[in-house]
Amino acid sequence: MHEPLLAISPLDGRYAARLEALRPWVSEYGLIRARVEVEVLWLIAMAEEDALSDIPPLSAEEKAYLLAIVERFSLEDAKRVKAIEQTTNHDVKAVEYFLRERLQAHPTLSARSEWIHFGCTSEDINNLAYARLIQRLREDVVLPKLAELEAALWDKAEAMRNLPMLARTHGQPASPTTMGKEWAVFALRLRRAKARIAAVEIFGKFNGATGNFQAHRIAYPEAPWPEISRRFVEERLGLVWNPLTTQIEPHDWVAELLDAHARAASVLIDFARDIWGYIALGY
Repeated sequence: MHEPLLAISPLDGRYAARLEALRPWVSEYGLIRARVEVEVLWLIAMAEEDALSDIPPLSAEEKAYLLAIVERFSLEDAKRVKAIEQTTNHDVKAVEYFLRERLQAHPTLSARSEWIHFGCTSEDINNLAYARLIQRLREDVVLPKLAELEAALWDKAEAMRNLPMLARTHGQPASPTTMGKEWAVFALRLRRAKARIAAVEIFGKFNGATGNFQAHRIAYPEAPWPEISRRFVEERLGLVWNPLTTQIEPHDWVAELLDAHARAASVLIDFARDIWGYIALGY
């Protein structure tokens, strides 16, 4: 890590250690790795499609080799992609060339290197890579942390369920309550906010340069491209397939997810203010 005092923001300076768990998902390294994963899985998927007659099935060893490129993707690999990008001046094309290098180093996969990125526009790779990153960030970091915090609030609420305090309305002393009940209010609010974050569907599209499978249909006019696309997005990547887009996946789900995060944040801000108020009142 660079010198903290030279950090551009507190996120990579003062608070860098607290955000360590986010690095695999929100760093440029994470994005490059996710792009590599999408490209590799698409190459594997094509080899398993009977309708794509020019792409023979992979052997177990070949498939293992391809998956290992993703599983063992290192910081040095990411640096190699960035070095290639200095020539291509295109981030996704650099990933494609990186994978060609890896396949050309294999005795039988070298013949398949020209199939990398077949039928794809950069947005096909990018929208799926970002969706996978956000999906994993939610499942591996955000929801577990919110669940941990919610459990702590319920524990505190139970421990203080009989601890009396004077409730207030309009800032003035009112009727009695308990400290436990006041904490339980926020535990329940946070539970609902967490559920809203978890419920947002994460979409992905995979339909070519303008969303109409033109290159795909020219190459293989009889192939069921919408169904191939659906299986790839849903079954291989675990996302929700968006069947109708332009070149760009509209990312309405990102706005929905961010709104859900903002609502969770408002619960935590309210909680912090109330606790600060209780402390100021001497509790």
